[in-house]
Amino acid sequence: MTAHELHLTLLRHGRSRADDEDVHEGRYDSPLTDMGRAQAKALAGHWQAHPPGFELAFCSTLARAHETAEIVTAALDVPLRPDDLWREWDNGPLAGLPREEALRRFPIPAFRHDLDPFTAEGGESQAAIRARALLALESVWQAGAANVLVVSHGGFLNSVLRELTGAHRGWFAFGDTGFATVQLSRASHTALLTGVNLTPHLTPPAAAVGKG
Repeated sequence: MTAHELHLTLLRHGRSRADDEDVHEGRYDSPLTDMGRAQAKALAGHWQAHPPGFELAFCSTLARAHETAEIVTAALDVPLRPDDLWREWDNGPLAGLPREEALRRFPIPAFRHDLDPFTAEGGESQAAIRARALLALESVWQAGAANVLVVSHGGFLNSVLRELTGAHRGWFAFGDTGFATVQLSRASHTALLTGVNLTPHLTPPAAAVGKG
């Protein structure tokens, strides 16, 4: 890693209560479960044994991501900046609803324009999510650190990776405390994706893919 590079580690939070409830998460501020805390502590222990060299960390202000970030950064003694920009997609009235009920009350339209809200009753448009992803990346870029940890959510981290890679139809897996690694050049528009859904701290190493 050189001064002309920015190394990003994009980490999804640990298992949350909403994961066990099988409800739409999004802006539903669901806390970590005991399993989620154990996953975060296992990752912190792995990184203590294999120091990643983080200089700075950003995190979502939603409880499940914020607590994950606090567990990890406290163990590694890394400064943490909570930031609303890293919150999960605003899914409006879907937040906290069981999936079957949500589908009944808010059926998925045959077509939804990128400028349309997430549902007819509110939520972020895809255009707004993309714009927020770029603003979140800009805040990290301008922080000036060369090695940064971000703790956020599966949906929003996908939006960030799509903006970085141009893979707008792609979907990147993020299980509980799964993380992706990306190397950015400050001298070109190159974004090198070096790992996706990495879980070296979990047994088995591959975690179930989460949605928020």
